[in-house]
Amino acid sequence: MAIWQGRSLKKPSGGRIRLPRKKRKYELGREPVFTHVAPLRKKIIRVRGGNYKVKLLRSDEINVYNPKTGKAQKAKIRGVIENPANPHFAQRNIITKGAIVETDLGKVKVTSRPGQHGVLNGVLLE
Repeated sequence: MAIWQGRSLKKPSGGRIRLPRKKRKYELGREPVFTHVAPLRKKIIRVRGGNYKVKLLRSDEINVYNPKTGKAQKAKIRGVIENPANPHFAQRNIITKGAIVETDLGKVKVTSRPGQHGVLNGVLLE
């Protein structure tokens, strides 16, 4: 079943709204991408306007920025420690923006949106 992002069919009172038109193609949404810790796998999809979006399905490396030195480097991901988006994501090793992951360099907070940007960027904590 498709995900529809149009107007709700319910009023605040709980009553029904009869839409004056049908659903439109531009109101469609997509399933969320749950990026796992595993060898790299990306998916390229065509989006509205003929553009392309890269979705990161799996990754075991992250670009880590160190604020003290001002340099960035790649690091291997060991696992997801905490994910404020959903407490169960940490158990399932799902990475989203704001997740805290354990790497070879230490704890890193993810600053990119892997399902939207197709890349994993993070900032070193401590």
